[in-house]
Amino acid sequence: MEMRLLSIHKCQPGVTLARSVYAENGTILVGAGVSLTQRMINRLINMNITNVYIQDKRTEDIVVEAPVSEETRREAMGLINETFRASHQSPQKWQQMFSDRQFGRQIRQVLATVADELKGKDSAMNLLADACAFDHYIFAHSFNVMLYSTALALKSDFGEREVLDIGVGGILHDIGKMSIPDEILKKPGRLTDDEFQTMKKHTEIGFEMLRRQDDIPLLAAHCAFQHHERINGTGYPRGLKGDEIHPYAQLMAVCDVFDALTTHRVYRPPMLPHEAMELLYTGVETLYAKEYVERLRDTIALYPLGLTVVLNTGESGVVVDYNKGTPSRPIVRILYDESGSPVANPYEYDLSKRLHLMIVSCDGLF
Repeated sequence: MEMRLLSIHKCQPGVTLARSVYAENGTILVGAGVSLTQRMINRLINMNITNVYIQDKRTEDIVVEAPVSEETRREAMGLINETFRASHQSPQKWQQMFSDRQFGRQIRQVLATVADELKGKDSAMNLLADACAFDHYIFAHSFNVMLYSTALALKSDFGEREVLDIGVGGILHDIGKMSIPDEILKKPGRLTDDEFQTMKKHTEIGFEMLRRQDDIPLLAAHCAFQHHERINGTGYPRGLKGDEIHPYAQLMAVCDVFDALTTHRVYRPPMLPHEAMELLYTGVETLYAKEYVERLRDTIALYPLGLTVVLNTGESGVVVDYNKGTPSRPIVRILYDESGSPVANPYEYDLSKRLHLMIVSCDGLF
C-alpha cells in the first residue's frame, strides 16, 4: 500500500486513506481506501485525530506495520473502555467486575497476546501506525503506556511473569484518575495549586483500588502508586529517590512521560517521537533511569515511516525504512531537490552510511 504520513490539517478533500482510523472501543471509524470529504476531515479534526496515512504513488512500497494486530488492539481497547468506565461509575461497579475472577484473567490473556505479538516483531515500533479517536485521553494513554511498557520489559530481559505484571501495571497505572473530578481532569488550561494537589491523589487512589484485588499483581498496584516518583526525589506522592522506586515504576515513568509528550492534549500539540526522546534525555539520571530511556530509544521508530523530513542539504523526502541499532539515522527517499522542485527519479540516502547528512526538520505533522 502506497502511503505517506500527513497532518489532518493539510489533507484536501479527495485524498485516500491508506490506513484505517479507529474509534476508542477499537472499531473502525473510517476504513482504509476511503476518499475523505471535507465533512469527514472536519469530523476527524474535532475528534483530535492529528495525522493520517494517505495513499501516494511515490511511496507505494512503504509497509507500515502496527505494533499489534487489529484484533488484539480491539480487544485491549474494549477492556480499557470497560474497566475505566466501570470505575468512573461507582466503586461497586468496579468491585463487581473483579468479583468472579474472570476479569483479571481476561486482562492477563490480552497482555500475553500483546507480549507474543511484540516479541515476534524485529522492527522498531511505529507509534503513528494507527490513528485513533478517543473521547477520553486516559483511554488512549493507558493503551499506549501498556504497549511501550510491555515492549520495554521484553527488551529489558524481564521474565515472562514479570512482563505480564508490568503490562497490567501499564494498562491500569492511571485508573485512579477516574476518581478525579472531570473539571480538573479535562481542564484545558494550567491547573491551580489546589487542583494539582487533587490531581496528584490519583496515584494513591489507584494504588488502593488495585491492591485490594486478588486478581491484580501487587507490583502492578505499585506502578500506579510510584509512576510519578523521580530519581532525584522531586516526584510524588512520597518523594522517593533512586532505588527506593521499584524498577517497574521507574520503567513506567519513562513510558508515561514519553506518551504524554507525543499525544495531542487540549492545551498543546504533540511532539514527534525524536523531540520527546530529546526531552527525556535531559532528565536522565536526575528524573528518569538511564537504562530505560536508552532502551525506549532503541524500541521505537524515532522517525516514523512516511514522515516528511528535510536534510541539511536542502533536499527533502520521506522516511522509507529504519536502521536497527541507529534509530536516529533512517533511510530517506528524496522527492524534492534543494530548490524545492520535485525530482524526476526519486533516490534514497541511508543516513547510517552517509554521516555528513542530517535531518534538520520534519514536516510539522501536528
